[in-house]
Amino acid sequence: MAEDTSTPASPDPGPLPGGPPADPTKVWNFQSAAITENQPDWGGDLGFDTTVAHNARVWNYWLGGRDNFPADREVGEQVRQMFPGIVDVARADRAFLGRAVRYLAGEAGIRQFLDIGTGLPTADNTHEVAQRIAPDSRIVYVDNDPLVLVHARALLVGTPEGATDYIDVDVHDPGSILRAAAETLDFAKPTAIMFLGSLNFILDTDTAVAVVDHLIDHVPSGSYLVVAHPTHELGGEANAASMRHWNEHATPPITPRSRDEVARFFHGLELLEPGIVSCSRWRPDPAPAGGLPPEVPQFGAVARKL
Repeated sequence: MAEDTSTPASPDPGPLPGGPPADPTKVWNFQSAAITENQPDWGGDLGFDTTVAHNARVWNYWLGGRDNFPADREVGEQVRQMFPGIVDVARADRAFLGRAVRYLAGEAGIRQFLDIGTGLPTADNTHEVAQRIAPDSRIVYVDNDPLVLVHARALLVGTPEGATDYIDVDVHDPGSILRAAAETLDFAKPTAIMFLGSLNFILDTDTAVAVVDHLIDHVPSGSYLVVAHPTHELGGEANAASMRHWNEHATPPITPRSRDEVARFFHGLELLEPGIVSCSRWRPDPAPAGGLPPEVPQFGAVARKL
């Protein structure tokens, strides 16, 4: 990734206890490199509308981050009131990423990661987890949100032994993803393709499956697919109602999918144990009290290309 010569940003404080930040009126402004009161005025200059809630920024709010605007916080709070477990979903998704990448970079020996639908950087991003285990790991992040691009350039800096890059491509265009990522990754070598909370933004399931198939077809045996995906099958009516509210008041709209629909992404691949489960229960870290952690309405799974 090209060196960013702008004023360095403050490090993300990571998840805060209890959900949203203590002072939700403060927003990080990367142009002035200062915490500013109320809504900064640079969003329009970067090509995004700060008056409409956006998934990456609302997700950041649920994780306790500062990189969000009043509209994001308003919808985030509305959804949280309807379904308080959404904060647990956000945290479980982030923890699933960490466990999956630790397995892939460690036991599986993967050194290339294509993370599609990056979202706003927070603690333990894919490159940080992978490069702690294998400093020579090469990671390409893919997103097409202008705010994510600003943060990626400022914060996604990896080890000198490896490579960390960001490409600005839409998830619906797998051919362009492959062409741009090939400047950093060697697709003749095993690669982990990661869709954590991003396939749900491809509204048509057949199209989403075609996107995954195109990418998997262009990586060799020994590559992996990692998916985290929201579902209506867990979380009850409150979860379903909160998703409907999201689609009516925020962007982009999402499509939750059933276990059987999520299974279509893995056809022809070898699912790792425990298969398609709530992401909180995919190879969880040992709990002090023993037993499995509570389920969240987000499936998680990892599979290997034979």
